[in-house]
Amino acid sequence: MDFEAMLQLITPEVHSGLRRAIEIGKWADGAALTGEQRELCMQALIAWEVHNLPSEERTGYIDCGSKTRGEVCATPADEEPELIRIVRASGLAG
Repeated sequence: MDFEAMLQLITPEVHSGLRRAIEIGKWADGAALTGEQRELCMQALIAWEVHNLPSEERTGYIDCGSKTRGEVCATPADEEPELIRIVRASGLAG
């Protein structure tokens, strides 16, 4: 089964279950998610949301206001974004 076919099988209930598993790091039965499972769940969750939810309801949505309402984003567009350094803890000796 390919990824697109799998997305067709996701129901809103399955979506909620995937989202919850990602949030708490466990499946409904209490088994821990592996890093690979978490990554695949996130990919499926985001892809499903693109096809089934308006942008305002999707995971990671940031409301930057509306020009028609006179609102602006917290960071002006001409300002350089702050760089974030990502450090992976796996494989490091403690």
